[in-house]
This record gives sequence, C-alpha cells and structure tokens, in this order.
Amino acid sequence: MQLELIQIETNTTPLDGLFYLPVNEKPKGVVMICHGNTMNFYVGAARFLPPALSEMGFACLSFNRRGHDIMGIRDSRMAEGAAFQTTAEGIEDNEYAAEWLKAKGYGTPILVGHSNGGFLAVQHVVNNPDTPALVLLSAHSGGGTAEKLAKKTGLLGGGKTSELREKAENMISNGQGDELMILPGWWYVATARSYIDRLTTMPDTVESAARVTCPVLFIRGDQEIREAYPAEDFAANCSGNCDVEILKDCDHFYRGKEDVITEQVCNWLSKNL
Repeated sequence: MQLELIQIETNTTPLDGLFYLPVNEKPKGVVMICHGNTMNFYVGAARFLPPALSEMGFACLSFNRRGHDIMGIRDSRMAEGAAFQTTAEGIEDNEYAAEWLKAKGYGTPILVGHSNGGFLAVQHVVNNPDTPALVLLSAHSGGGTAEKLAKKTGLLGGGKTSELREKAENMISNGQGDELMILPGWWYVATARSYIDRLTTMPDTVESAARVTCPVLFIRGDQEIREAYPAEDFAANCSGNCDVEILKDCDHFYRGKEDVITEQVCNWLSKNL
C-alpha cells in the first residue's frame, strides 16, 4: 500500500490523518474510518483495518476528528482534543473529510466507525443516503442511554453524573462553560460545555436506523452491554439490510480479536459490494 500523511482544513483547527492507497491498481472504492471517543487514527480499528482494506483494492482515509485523544496541543500551548468536543463538531468533521475525498476525485465513501465514531457514522449516512455501505463496530446508542447507564458503566461520571451535570450547568450559567472539569473516570476531563453537550445533543442511534437504507454490518463484543451498543435493535429498525455479529470473548476495543474483526469486515464488504 501507499501512504500519504494528509491534513483536512476546517473552519478552525485542521484534521490530520493517513490516506492509504492500493499499489499498482485503481481503487475500486473508498472507505472512511471514524475513530472512537478520545482515540485517533493510529490506534484501534482506525489503524488495523486500513492495510487489509487497501489490499482489497480500496482507498482508505483514517483521520482524526477535532475531538481526538483527550487533550493535546498543536502549534502553541492552546489545548485541543476530546475534552472540548461537541456532537455538531463531530458530524461536521465527517462532512469535511467526505468533501476532501470528493475533491480528490472519489465518490461517496463507505463508512466504518468504532464506538462514538460509529454513532457519528450513522448520522453521516442519514445525511448522505447515497452511502454505499456502513460498518458499525460497537456503535453506541446515543440519546440519553449513556446517562441512564452511567451508574452501571462508570462512564460520564458514574454515580456522580447527576451531580456533575448540575455543576456543569452552573458553570455555563456563570460564564465558565469552557473551563475544564475533572471526571471520576473515563474520559477523565472535559469542559462544562462539552459535558452538557454530550448529555443533551446526541441523536438516538436506533431511531436514526429507520433512515439508513444502505447495507449495514453491526459488530459487538459479547462483553459489552447490549443496551449501550444496540446491534439487534438497530437491525430491527433499519430500513436496509443489517447483519449483526456478536463476537465471543470480545471487549469494546477488540483486544486480541483484531484479525477476526478484519476478516469479518473484509468478507462482508466483498459480499455486499
């Protein structure tokens, strides 16, 4: 495969990534990979899938959203990253990436998204109904499910989520919405505004399925909570065909199952495109 380190301009900070191209052949299509929350293009599925997709003959774009990692800096000491992310920004970043591919002469990309990237990929497909196919790797349920399950999962703020929500709302009211809050668990730190955004602005993934008409593959590990990563419910409400795979002895990050995931995704794409 050929690799190109790329940068995609936005209305604020640019998106960085890698563009993978098959060697000695014209790409038969293009795949866009959306990483999980606080992750980036060089870890997880965004890293281990592109080589196999390129070998199949696809061009593949794996890129950072503005909400990548938890926090970092770029060319100054001004912080950026997932601590500042919003749902609207994540949706916009997918559109920026798709437009970058269009400007390079490619058609509408196949979408592959892990976790929060899968949630965002669903919304991209809803807004771009000509998408050829969608692969969801433990896409989360969106809506209010994460807050509902917070005590069980320990995410967002665990048992302190209600308390933290009130604190964040007060900070925003006092003009402190862009100040950071320490969270008791993953993802450890977020601005008050970003925290409230995550609790209040996410569309419901299962409801959105009714507007997805392209072929879908939805994979989940058996160690994950069904309500949080609703493969079966998404398939039942999907307007197109949706295949569901539940992997045995598999966690949210597919540790030790990378080869299994790669094989399933590549085989499914071969059959459905």
